[in-house]
Amino acid sequence: MSSALADRILAHLQTVASLRAGRQADPLLDEQVRWLKGYQARRFERTYADLLATSRYQAATRFFLEELYGPQEFADRDAQFARVVPGMSRFFPHAVSETVAELGELHALSESLDDAAARHLIHIGLAGPVNAVGYVQAWQAAGQAGVRERQITLTLAIGRALDDFTRSRLLRSSLRLMRGPAHAAGLAALQRFLEAGFDAFGGMQGADDFLRWVGERERALAAALFAPDALQRVRGGTLPRPLDQLP
Repeated sequence: MSSALADRILAHLQTVASLRAGRQADPLLDEQVRWLKGYQARRFERTYADLLATSRYQAATRFFLEELYGPQEFADRDAQFARVVPGMSRFFPHAVSETVAELGELHALSESLDDAAARHLIHIGLAGPVNAVGYVQAWQAAGQAGVRERQITLTLAIGRALDDFTRSRLLRSSLRLMRGPAHAAGLAALQRFLEAGFDAFGGMQGADDFLRWVGERERALAAALFAPDALQRVRGGTLPRPLDQLP
């Protein structure tokens, strides 16, 4: 791995660590971010209810929900990423490095957007459980359209990389062989994430349709949320597609 790539990954992880430290120092903000993440996870489940109900796409959809969009804390995995980055080539195949960098960027971007959205909800007096009205206001206040598009682009890039990786028997075998050394080195969470991605995408036997659907649905929802009349529509109570995906 080049030093530039390693520096990129570490910078993304530092961004996340700084945001996490800020929340730990502000219990109200920390709680609001959790409310927001929980709401977004429920939205994801509604958007992809059809895929979660299919044997072919369920595992990959669940992987996206739990590992990329999930409300849980990834502090252990982040710490393991930070430890392994300087010598990643000794632990994982070279092809994984760029995907790790994309994952780090996605993680930092998502955490930054969530932090900004949660702060806005507190600022406008909507602290607590998130509803559709508050979510639209927070979304429009926190994220520029270009930033949200980058978030979607990174998500799809990670999915495509995982799909490509599953086609390499050598890469899959190498990852399995690293299970013991990774656990011994205290990298169990990182190893579990990589194996979960391989298993989920390998089980689909081709991810083209899945990734196309994700891109279409996320972009359609983003466009609807950024629309000038989005808040009016949500307050009206009768939500057109795709705003009807909001819990």
